[in-house]
Amino acid sequence: MEHFVWNADPVLISIGPLTIHWYGALFASAIFAGLYYMKWIYNQEGKDPEQLDTLLMYVVVGIILGARLGHCLFYEPEFYLSNPLKILAIWEGGLASHGGGLGAIIGAWLYCKRHQVKIMWLLDRLGIATAVFGIFVRCANFVNSEILGHPTDAATGIVFARIDNIARHPAQLYEAVSYLLIALVLTWVYRTTHAKDKTGFLFGLFLVLTFTARFIIEFYKEKQAAYTLDIALNTGQLLSIPFLLIGLFLVAKAKAK
Repeated sequence: MEHFVWNADPVLISIGPLTIHWYGALFASAIFAGLYYMKWIYNQEGKDPEQLDTLLMYVVVGIILGARLGHCLFYEPEFYLSNPLKILAIWEGGLASHGGGLGAIIGAWLYCKRHQVKIMWLLDRLGIATAVFGIFVRCANFVNSEILGHPTDAATGIVFARIDNIARHPAQLYEAVSYLLIALVLTWVYRTTHAKDKTGFLFGLFLVLTFTARFIIEFYKEKQAAYTLDIALNTGQLLSIPFLLIGLFLVAKAKAK
């Protein structure tokens, strides 16, 4: 079977000393898309969207720090504990979405504590924007030919020519599509139901949908951690379980009110 061959240049623009990579451009697009979505939500609820500029700083810093530390501690702990200064070398690559999610929550909590905003109210709305953010980030991973899937003969297989000549599951695109569907579902629930009035429900639903999808898609991914686990689940799946359980708890608690 003939498979689609992907051989994109990770550099978007290079003019003299200026180089812009696809990853950076899509990451920036993810931030602005998420911000646009939050502004739409704030306008829907009569909130001042100008408040989001400060929130953006807290959340983005939290995402970057959390994603970097998450990668170093969850996926390559032995290397980074032996070379701690390498943790700062973020330009060399290595970001973990679980760590980024945790960092975003901590950033939002710090913002809420300083600006007297209810954290759960904010997280209920941030979940939708985060799903939109995830679409762009996973597309960036696809352009970079990273987070590869297992080899496959299925029609969906793609040859990442920068890596090898083997057709693989495009796990990055599977996740991007899952984020798109999650964003659509959450937007529909937000607009057509009273879920936004049930504290914790929307954020809990976001966690359940996101980490259920992540858990399943991990079965199609190549091993990412630098160590081996003596169980059937991989690191990404183990990290997804706590988020999934917290999501189920929040949904159940919100529905019980």
